[in-house]
Amino acid sequence: MDRAQKAEAVAALKQTFEEVAVVVVTRNLGMTVAQSTALRGKMREAGASLKVAKNTLALIALEGTTYAPIGDMLVGPTALATSADPVAAAKVAVDFAKTNPKFEIVGGAMGDTLLDVNGVKALAELPSLDELRAKIIGLVNAPATKIAQVVNAPAAKLARVFGAYAAKEDA
Repeated sequence: MDRAQKAEAVAALKQTFEEVAVVVVTRNLGMTVAQSTALRGKMREAGASLKVAKNTLALIALEGTTYAPIGDMLVGPTALATSADPVAAAKVAVDFAKTNPKFEIVGGAMGDTLLDVNGVKALAELPSLDELRAKIIGLVNAPATKIAQVVNAPAAKLARVFGAYAAKEDA
């Protein structure tokens, strides 16, 4: 990798750090290509990404960003899982680590908050942005449904009473 390519890689990483809400540092010692490809696919499906970068280049890219404190975690063969959704990257990484012993979560950061392994696991337990939005819509929609049921209830009762009188007269 020549100097121009390194500068491009640093610029791309720096832009990524400025756009994402969470960075999870992972160690993937001994994973096969198929396992790495499967992990990348799961990350893509969740709206996250996994980037393997040289630690020295990542450290340069971290300078001046809110994620600078994770620089101490970049030791050995690491990969950076990132996402705009604060939960997506952590959730995929934790789920993958449960089934693959060669994939280890080192830590991470959410904004300027440094996360250890337990912090990343706790973050993965939270509902994603889409799940929260669905819950809010459900909460907003529920009162409207109940109002419609209450308004329609008297008319339904009247219809049943009239139906009962009509059935009584026919008998």
